[in-house]
Amino acid sequence: MAATLLPGATGVLVLADGTVLQGVGVGAVGAAVGEVCFNTAMTGYQEILTDPSYMAQIVTFTFPHIGNTGTTLEDTEQFGEGAGTTARGAVFRDIPTPQANWRADSDLDGWMKRRGVVGLAGVDTRSLTKLIREKGMPHAVIAHAPDGNFDLEALKAQARDWAGLEGLDLAKEATCLQPFTFDEGLWSWPEGYAQPRPEPKYEVVVLDYGVKRNILRALTSIGARATVLPASTTAEEVLARKPDGVLLSNGPGDPAATGVYAAPQIKTLTESGTPVFGICLGHQMLALALGANTRKMEQGHHGANHPVKDLTTGKVEIVSMNHGFTVDRDSLPANVTETHVSLFDGTNAGIAMKDRPVFSVQHHPEASPGPTDSLYLFERFAGLMDQRK
Repeated sequence: MAATLLPGATGVLVLADGTVLQGVGVGAVGAAVGEVCFNTAMTGYQEILTDPSYMAQIVTFTFPHIGNTGTTLEDTEQFGEGAGTTARGAVFRDIPTPQANWRADSDLDGWMKRRGVVGLAGVDTRSLTKLIREKGMPHAVIAHAPDGNFDLEALKAQARDWAGLEGLDLAKEATCLQPFTFDEGLWSWPEGYAQPRPEPKYEVVVLDYGVKRNILRALTSIGARATVLPASTTAEEVLARKPDGVLLSNGPGDPAATGVYAAPQIKTLTESGTPVFGICLGHQMLALALGANTRKMEQGHHGANHPVKDLTTGKVEIVSMNHGFTVDRDSLPANVTETHVSLFDGTNAGIAMKDRPVFSVQHHPEASPGPTDSLYLFERFAGLMDQRK
């Protein structure tokens, strides 16, 4: 049965338990089902909404003023974090205002319309965040209808019937279809994106499970030429390219589902002696390949202000995180050591093999968005490749 909400309400978020949040619809008209998480970053909403790791998720921004600086073509369509994959929806406290930045060429509302992202604004995001912290990340449908008419019962049923992220292989949707080479460097003011070296120092193969472009730029910054290959690429195909190193990228979905076909290939790569560096989903699947287990988290880690301790140096760094699954440290085999740990909840944030040049981290050291505390990990990767050479 169709239901009309309060006057002026053109957007809703309907949770599987029947909870309804109403406000002003933003972005694309329509409805999208997904898992609701919250992100605590104060900046970088363009990078967050173009991060392939957010496929099948609805992002609640805890920072109230999202969209004030509008959107910039250079930061999204040309150089965004994903080649087209985005979050399914976004929830804001305040209604996005017109853009106010000299680089902006669009407001957030128009940008979301073009990318098909459904938004909801004018709701109590603090209350929603508290709900997620207490009860976990709910399944929900976010909907935008300019006429304000919604079939709430149908939306509730859609949310309730959605299977969720567990068992879902999304890397096959986020990955590239054909190999490509990337050689653009990190951005700096006022020069812009750095140019590659005339001759690369390293040849790195990136297995693309939903790679963020700033990861590729960080590789270029250490002198690497990144050759990006689809997620289904075999270890034999990778090693035939004679890479100096292999990077296992971030990505969306359940690592155990993607690991069905990816983990055996990763295991072969680790046995080859080639330096391997895993990030986020790549970290989780490396753990699976080495014999450990992963599990679903209640609220996950999503934000650019997460404290992580590097156990190899004793230093604490502030990092960017985006994951809803974690590696079970109690399942790590004897030849694997824990290198990083989250200081928020003590969960695993990094591993390394004791007898191979292989390591990985749960966080996003490329810092897009987020602090640059962890960029040293790319130098650590370069050091392993130097030793191999």
